[in-house]
Amino acid sequence: MSFLFKKTGVLESQIDDFLDAVSEGAIVFKQGIASYLGNETDLFNERVEMIGKLESRADELRREIERHLYQQSLIPESRGDVLGLLETMDGVIDTAKATLTNFQVEQPELFPGMGKSWQSLADTAAEATEAVVLAARAFFRDPRAVHDNLHKVYFYEKEGDKIAQQLKREIFASDEDLSRKIHLRYFALNIDLVSDTAEDVADRLNIYTIKRMV
Repeated sequence: MSFLFKKTGVLESQIDDFLDAVSEGAIVFKQGIASYLGNETDLFNERVEMIGKLESRADELRREIERHLYQQSLIPESRGDVLGLLETMDGVIDTAKATLTNFQVEQPELFPGMGKSWQSLADTAAEATEAVVLAARAFFRDPRAVHDNLHKVYFYEKEGDKIAQQLKREIFASDEDLSRKIHLRYFALNIDLVSDTAEDVADRLNIYTIKRMV
């Protein structure tokens, strides 16, 4: 990470660990939705616990990194960009954790025949998150490589929107009670929100990279 840092090996390691936590959170999120769809209650609860620990770890690391940014030799004009990036990236795993937790608390009864759509939506959210993590790693090492992954974030975010829209159509075309339809729409929107949050990070990365390349 010599692109931004002079002599802060600890800080480099913390940023790598932070990005690892976000990446692992995306994997656990995807697995958690799969467990819920498969009625694997114990495994689902384990996933919820795991993502909670990863989210807490990410928060802890973000605070430590922020403290070091003001103590170490980060290029001053880049400090605000890095802080903004960390905060929005933290929002991705926060959203994923909140969504799984809501599944655990509210236990929505999913309509039959739609499991593949729900899983595809979760998979797309995880892919968007992984792509933005790779883009963030590139930002610290080689900003010229950032765009190699940003386009993937935008692709998966658009795919997520399409899947969410189709899922909502299927939900509201059913003969179930309106209250149940509205309840499931809420969960579709929240899974898709993970991709939207990753897109927000990508937008910031795009701007920060342009600034660094000028």
